[in-house]
Amino acid sequence: MEKSLVLVKPDGVQRGLVGEVISRLERRGLRLVAAKFMLVPRELAEKHYAAHQGKGFYAGLIEYITSAPVMAMVWEGPRAIELIRQTMGATRPWEAAPGTIRHDFAVEVGRNITHASDSVENGELEAKLWFKPEELVSWSREIDRWVFEGK
Repeated sequence: MEKSLVLVKPDGVQRGLVGEVISRLERRGLRLVAAKFMLVPRELAEKHYAAHQGKGFYAGLIEYITSAPVMAMVWEGPRAIELIRQTMGATRPWEAAPGTIRHDFAVEVGRNITHASDSVENGELEAKLWFKPEELVSWSREIDRWVFEGK
């Protein structure tokens, strides 16, 4: 099973879209294994966005993600990375497909509602960065056999 970090970023929280994001991922068939509503410490933000350090938008990105609460979650399922990114839509909201979260609710790249891991490797790394191992709940649902083939 793939795991992905999903953040409802400060703009999504301020606009009351946490439930919308969770609902769409649940309806998609993915399984929530960790969640916490939190203010992001600067140190965590800097580690999370380390790949962007030195870029012109880095300081603003750190300022933004630490400016208000986020909903941090880990979701899992077969092909979770691809399915979640498809559900969120393209990073640039004007390129996002109709029916995706970013198409339906976002206008600007810097206020695009969510973050989702972009690879299986990053999904694992980001989940470990944001959550302690004991915060990830291993569980199965009665519907899993109807959603996950051969599981």
